[in-house]
Amino acid sequence: MAPYESDDSTTGDEADDMRAGRRKATRYVVPVAVVGLAAATIGLVPAFAGSGDPDLPEVSAQQLIEKIAASDVQQLSGTVKISTDLGLPDLGGLENSLGGAAAGGRGGSGSSADPSSKLLELASGTHTLRVASDGEDKQKLSLLDKAAEYSVIHNGDEVWAYDSASNEVYHTDEAASGSADSSGKGSGDGPKDRSKDLPATPKDLAEEALKAADGTTSVTVDGTAQVAGRDAYKLLIKPKQSGSTVGAISVAVDAKTGLPLKFTLTPASGGAAVVDAGFTEVSFSKPAASTFDFEPPKGAKVTEGDEPAARDHADKGDKGGKSGKGLPGGTEGPGEEFQGLNVIGEGWNSIARFDTGGEGLPTQEAGGDAGRFLESLGDQVSGRFGSGTVFSTRLVNALITDDGKVYAGAVTKDALVKAANEAK
Repeated sequence: MAPYESDDSTTGDEADDMRAGRRKATRYVVPVAVVGLAAATIGLVPAFAGSGDPDLPEVSAQQLIEKIAASDVQQLSGTVKISTDLGLPDLGGLENSLGGAAAGGRGGSGSSADPSSKLLELASGTHTLRVASDGEDKQKLSLLDKAAEYSVIHNGDEVWAYDSASNEVYHTDEAASGSADSSGKGSGDGPKDRSKDLPATPKDLAEEALKAADGTTSVTVDGTAQVAGRDAYKLLIKPKQSGSTVGAISVAVDAKTGLPLKFTLTPASGGAAVVDAGFTEVSFSKPAASTFDFEPPKGAKVTEGDEPAARDHADKGDKGGKSGKGLPGGTEGPGEEFQGLNVIGEGWNSIARFDTGGEGLPTQEAGGDAGRFLESLGDQVSGRFGSGTVFSTRLVNALITDDGKVYAGAVTKDALVKAANEAK
């Protein structure tokens, strides 16, 4: 791990045409949404509802990082509130199309209970989750809605996911699918791994954020706080480089256990946090064993994640790009549809570059409603690379050139244009 700083440094016909245009547009917006979501989910570290500044012994940033690394909390339960404000436009139902594409692509099962179809819901708005953990083999996460509940339960070799709204169940069995290694743990291959894409513990996700910290990063201790009734230190992570859309990341670390309790990501542009996530209540008592029991409700549709169709989909969708570097933050490279993935730059200014294999976005003239819809979502830019469209959120921006190249990262629009120009 790199050294850290411890200083203070229409009509009916028109409506039909627009819906058709949106369906056509989905294939172009999906890569942008996926990259943005990957960056956003780095911030899903539970922890909020704090007040007061407790008087705690002074620690350095390095000591606090070591405290996180040494944390060995195996048992906990609590309620987490996550608020995400990426500044995404109102897509008028396109979110559902994107969710379906996520479930059906890259090894997706097509089931509404498949965890990969639920991740996009966390990309906007405020959500309440209940979490429970009893060691490495037992975790439960429930996403609560006003009239429905979605749960992912990991118990031993089995992973269950249940969507009460559709009464659908998604199930994987690591032992039956042959994807467990000699220790009984998953080998990291196969469709069952998608069920673990949802956050299991705050510690895992805080460590993901710290992995990005290197010589381009300032890490300092920024006082203390109370989170969910517990005393905590605040760790402040900031880019040293200019050009990143990330302003700062603040992680509240439990003073006793070293468990990350709070995560706040603020943009360089200022304003409200892009991600506010945290425990409103937390307990370190052992959850009841029944917490991790699950039986499919009567009449529920059950999809097996290790069925041949799902495996075939995964085999086709999980082939990495030619460079094999993957997306920033550890996300695997794109499948056959996106070739020649490269990462430009370093640290917070990293930009993922890949080729969709297509001809860029449809123009208003050539693409009709699809072209008009896409142009309304982005900004037109040009340079030595030619011309293209930049799609922006408050955290992640993506440039899709007219010849089908994509440049995406947590960087400014100008940085994307500069990268595209230099690639020529």
